Parts: sequence; C-alpha cells; structure tokens
Amino acid sequence: MLQHRGQDAAGIATCFEDRFYLEKGNGLITDVFDAGNMARLLGNMGVGHVRYPTAGCASVAEAQPFYVNSPYGIIFAHNGNLTNVSEIVESLFETDMRHLNTSSDSEVMLNVFAHAMARRGAVKPNEFDIFAAVEEVHRRCKGGYAVIAMVAGVGMIAFRDLHGIRPLVFGVKHEAGLRLDGRGSEYMIASESVALQVSGFDLDHDLAPGEVVFIDMQGTVFRHESLLAHEKAPCLFEYVYLARPDSVLDGASVYQCRINMGTKLAEKIKREWAQVPIDVVIPIPSTSRVAAQEIATRLQLPYRDALVRNRYVGRTFIMPGQAQRKQSIRRKLNPIPQVFRGKNVLLVDDSIVRGTTIREIIAMVREQGAKKVYVSSAAPPVRFPNVYGIDMPARSELIASGRSVRQLADDIGADELIFQDLDDLKQAITDAAPGLTHFDTSVFDGVYVTGDITEEYLNKLEQKRNDAAKHTEDVASHITRNLSAHL
Repeated sequence: MLQHRGQDAAGIATCFEDRFYLEKGNGLITDVFDAGNMARLLGNMGVGHVRYPTAGCASVAEAQPFYVNSPYGIIFAHNGNLTNVSEIVESLFETDMRHLNTSSDSEVMLNVFAHAMARRGAVKPNEFDIFAAVEEVHRRCKGGYAVIAMVAGVGMIAFRDLHGIRPLVFGVKHEAGLRLDGRGSEYMIASESVALQVSGFDLDHDLAPGEVVFIDMQGTVFRHESLLAHEKAPCLFEYVYLARPDSVLDGASVYQCRINMGTKLAEKIKREWAQVPIDVVIPIPSTSRVAAQEIATRLQLPYRDALVRNRYVGRTFIMPGQAQRKQSIRRKLNPIPQVFRGKNVLLVDDSIVRGTTIREIIAMVREQGAKKVYVSSAAPPVRFPNVYGIDMPARSELIASGRSVRQLADDIGADELIFQDLDDLKQAITDAAPGLTHFDTSVFDGVYVTGDITEEYLNKLEQKRNDAAKHTEDVASHITRNLSAHL
C-alpha cells in the first residue's frame, strides 16, 4: 500500500526470540519478495521499508532497514533527510568511534540512536532509556525524519522530527476479549493511514512533532513528547503529490485537500482566464485527477480522462535520473486522439517540478491535433530545493527557478499557464483540517522551517545531488556490482 512512496528498493526485517530476520533488495516489493523469502521472516514484530533515493546511489547496500549489532541489536528504517549530516559524521568517527558502511543519512541516524542507547548503559532498557536516547537524536539530528526501529528483546520504537515535517501515523487493532490494560491489541505505525486501514487497524493518532512511541515486548504502549518540539509544520508537497488520496495525514483527508485545491484553482481561472476559450478539462493522471474533476465541475466544462496511464510504469517523479524519467513518459501515458482533435484543452497537473513530464505531454497533445493547450497547476511554482526528503534538491533542475510564468509557458510549449497561489494551497489543507495552519512550504517560497539552511548549504547540496552527480554514483555502483559478480 506504500509502494507509491518508493520504487528503488524494498526491505523487511522481523524479530523472533531476540533474533532478527532480514530480506531486502533493489526493485519493487514484488521483485524483492516471494513466498520463499517471506516464509523465512519469522516473528510477531517487524519493520518494512520502500526506498526512494534522495541521496546516494541505487546500490542494494543503501536499501533499508539498516542493522547494527551494538548495543542489543537494532533495526532501523527512516523516511526523510538530515540537513547536518557532515557535522554528525565527523562526531560519529572522532567522538563516538562508530563505523559507517554507506553514504545514507539513515545509517548516520541509526548510529546516533545506537550510541545514545549505549550511553545509557542499561542491561534491559526501559521506556525512560528509550525516551532519553530519542531526545539525544533530536538534539543532534536536524532536518525532516520519521523513524521506526526495533531493539532485540526490548520492543518497537517510532518517532517524528521536531517540526512534524515527514508523516507518521499510529494504528491499533483491538482483539476480542481485550484485557483492561490494553494488552492483546496489535499495533501498526506507518507513513500513511491507508496502510493501517487495509490491514484492519484503526487510526489512533498522528505522531506529534518530536513524539516517540515505545511498545515493549508485552505490548504495553508508552508515549513521550519532546520539550524541544516546535509547532507542527508538515510538508505541503505530501498533500499535493506524494500521499495517496485515500490517506488521512495530520487530520486532513488528502482526497478532500485535492478537491479544495481544485476549487481554489477554478476560482482563480474564473478571475484571470475568463476570456480564455476552454473546450475540455483533462487531468495528467493520476494525482491531479481529483482537482481536475472539481475544476471541470466549477467551470461547467466537460471532463475527460483522455491520457491513458500504463499502470505498469512507475511514478516518473521518483525515478532516479532525468534520462530515465523522460524515456518513461511516453510509455506511461497514451492520448486518445478524438478528445484532443480541434479542441482548446485545459491540462491539469498537480505540480510542475522539472518540467520534463509536462513538456512531453504538451508535445503529445499537439500531435493529436489540439488547437490550444492551456496548463494549470494545483500547486504554486516549485522554485526552491527540498532538503527534507523529497528528490528536488538541485535548483538548476527546477524549471521554475529564476523564470517568470510567461517564460515557463514558452519553455514547456503551453499557450497559457496558471499556478495555484500559495495562500490558496495552504487554505485548501486548513479547510480540510481546521487545526492545521502551519506547513513546510520551502519548495515554493524558500522558507525552511528548521531555520538552519544557508545559501552555502544549498550550493553544496546542488553539486552533490544533481542528476549528473547521481549518474556518476550509479555508474560507480554498477561497476562495483559487476566486479563483485566476477570475483
């Protein structure tokens, strides 16, 4: 149910009688797991992860969960990105004397947590040891993160960053004849509520910023909220693109949020494009479909699903490398010619990041005989890098960076281009969850909620994480794998 969040690698670790069982590999979940290796995953406690590479290469060594054997034995899975990795790595080597085997910031964070646990020195850690260790992680690690970990013979731990940037939800399945102390229940923690729902779990709550949940081996649940926590500011892009529409994040139905985005954008089109002749509204599937339907309804225009999606091609946005993304677009979407021929078409996209997809789609639509191609985006222009765990870190690869809307329209080949206003986008989420008023909006306005992002940091990040750098890392990884195979 969370495959949409990562297609690069997958892994599962379970725990049975203080022993871990781990399977992971590159590819989709169905590529990595079969009946044979699933049968080897023993136990009643486990952690699963799908990888979406925002850093490093596509090597299986970077697939999660990660494991360290000291202290106790810890399994660790992480969603997000740390913004002070170099600083932490230096102290891990020089002060903590811990070894890192990959370039993944998830492994860095695991070692910070493991060192904090070791410092407590408990033979059998209790909830207070766990809470103290997570507090140390909060003090040392900056950025966006949601973490789920297992400690052999101790229990399961989950915690969220101090701003609540990355999502994390807690679910409960109550068993018949439940004891008064709550034991006998099953518990599940995930990035999105849809994973809980299909597994028969009730959504209990979203972890608060800085909150840690600890479930011991007897099934007792302990909760603690950090005094270091800030006001909740979840990532706005989760609601625009990353999350499934049937999920509820921080009290907001993603589906309702996208309806509200369509409402707000339709109102703007009425104000600013009243004289533009639109014949038909067409979504760029599938994330923008809900907003597009609402726009068509509000504008009293025909709605047509005229770009047919090949469900066997993955999400191009999270594919590593521009060449792979571009190559996949025409395999992923195929137009129905009669819907476009001789029409003034309004294409609705959820967002425009690199511009690769929309440029190729506009070219396809014109090939089908469209008279005019207008484009609307349910999100504002993405002008700034993301540093908290979404793969848009290089400013040079963001098509809206340093360009006006008119220049953007010319660049992608659109006759007209209209974006959602940032205030309207935020209000669309708040309307769905009135208590949710603050967000991480950094990709749209350059305001980073952690307050530690400098121009120098962004420049270094660009050099490290643009597509050219990723290609170099992928080639090196490929050579290494081939050498290993021959050896």
